[in-house]
Formats: sequence, structure tokens, C-alpha cells
Amino acid sequence: MRNSLIKLISTFFYVGYLPPMPGTYAGIAGMLLFLFTGKNIYAQITLAILLIILGLLVTGRAERILSRGKDPGCIVIDEVAGMFLSLLFLPRNLRVFVLAFLVFRLLDIIKPYPADRFQAKSGSIGIMGDDIVAGIYTNVII
Repeated sequence: MRNSLIKLISTFFYVGYLPPMPGTYAGIAGMLLFLFTGKNIYAQITLAILLIILGLLVTGRAERILSRGKDPGCIVIDEVAGMFLSLLFLPRNLRVFVLAFLVFRLLDIIKPYPADRFQAKSGSIGIMGDDIVAGIYTNVII
């Protein structure tokens, strides 16, 4: 895969370069993407799986290409995937979306077990794992 395509996917179409809070913008992008699927649960599940697979394929390589250390802030496909997971199977209303967004961001910051274990790992699993856990926890909490 070409470096430019890896950057495009890992930064979720360059959302990761938006200052000052790229992870927050990526969470919003994840919500908008979820809204785009309408009420089609099959599209939502397919897209969630696709986001996770793409993230796992590109984030480790993007980390090396970008040369900004471990889990650079501009890599945000993990937040998009985590936010997307947060909303799966939940009612579609503004209150749920706002609550899920706030809970997901909080869990992404505090990294409850086992998210903290994933965060400590290097490469794609370290970048994607903690946000997948935060997304699943958020979904269960809501």
C-alpha cells in the first residue's frame, strides 16, 4: 500500500491534522459516518468491521511513516472506529449520541482495563486496541 494512501486512511481523510483536538474531531466524524448508514444495521456492522480491519492494516505502518513516535495524534481512524462501535445497536437520538460521545471520549482518556494494556503495546494493536475497548465499554454503559 502506498504511503499516501496509508496517511489518508490512518488520518481519516486528514481529520487527524485538524488542530487542536484531532481525536475529538475524529469522534464527531465517526458519529457522522454512523448517521450516514441510516437505520441499516447490516451497513453499520459491515462498516464497523471495515473500519477496524483498515485501522489494523494501516496504523502500525502509519506510525513508522509519520515518524512522530508511538501513537501519533494525527492517526485517528482508531477514534472513528471506537466511536462507531459506541453507537452500534443503540437508539438513534441526539441524547444517546451526545452521551455516547462524552462517555467514549472519557474512556478513551482514562483507559480502563484492558484498554491500558493495549495502549502499552506497539504497532497497530496498541493504536487500535484501546479505542476498540473504549467503544465496546461505551456501548455497554449506554
